[in-house]
Amino acid sequence: MPPRQRLTARDWVAAALGALAEGGPAAVAVEPLAIRLGATKGSFYWHFANRDALLDAVLEHWERTETEHVIADLEREPDARVRLEHLLTTAMTPTAGTVGSSVELALQAAIGRPAVAATLARVTRRRLDYLTGLFGELGFTAEEARSRGTLAYTAYLGHAQLAHAAPDLVPDGRPSPGYLRTVIDSLTAPASR
Repeated sequence: MPPRQRLTARDWVAAALGALAEGGPAAVAVEPLAIRLGATKGSFYWHFANRDALLDAVLEHWERTETEHVIADLEREPDARVRLEHLLTTAMTPTAGTVGSSVELALQAAIGRPAVAATLARVTRRRLDYLTGLFGELGFTAEEARSRGTLAYTAYLGHAQLAHAAPDLVPDGRPSPGYLRTVIDSLTAPASR
């Protein structure tokens, strides 16, 4: 039998992120994760003091990769409209092998947990501020930019919920190109007065 490879904290976080996407914070439990990883609970305790420390690490990882890294990648593009189009297309199109919006929905359902609530509040504020900035770059007033940023974010959340609750209405969880174009065109149309 080949020797077991030593697991890292990153391995535990990745497994916990998958469990979170599948079953919410309650699914982030040491024993089932150890079984999933083919490891012992001792391996877990080598990296984390307790389950809450793992959940905190998972929340931090999700916030960093799904918000901060996404924004940093987008900022390489100089054109605000192209950034907005890429952001909405990416956010509303699931990628095979990723947890996508499943983690977001699981966290929304667990808003009563203080650590989850704090993370969601930070992530939501950061994402809304970024979207507001994009619409500001497109020439909208501060008030209109905030309204459109909020509408863009709620479109993303609504699409994620629809794909989760009634996947047959969104084949493969993917919006059609025409739908995405309509969302983007609606969000960027000149303000009517």
